[in-house]
Amino acid sequence: MGHDSHHEHHVIPAKLLMKVLLGLVVLTVLTVVTAKGVHLGLLAGPVAFLIAAVKAYFVMSYFMGLKYDDKMNRIIFGTGFVFVAILFIFCALDIFTRSVQTNPL
Repeated sequence: MGHDSHHEHHVIPAKLLMKVLLGLVVLTVLTVVTAKGVHLGLLAGPVAFLIAAVKAYFVMSYFMGLKYDDKMNRIIFGTGFVFVAILFIFCALDIFTRSVQTNPL
């Protein structure tokens, strides 16, 4: 019961992988700068998640090869991100709707 169709593996040029690696290093430095050096207030969380999402896109697209893979695999990974976003939204709603409790002394 073997499959007759064979998929060839796409070879990503080393030069492109080095550019992606450089982009990941720059984004990592940006993450550290925004966490330690720049006070963003309420935007700190969303900025951190945006940087992490871009880094995840680079890793999955190029190093995991999803950019050149079947469309179904991209849909499966995208669905996973939709559910992670839903989980994040529910967690954020829980945190933002809590009332501050103080300890009476």
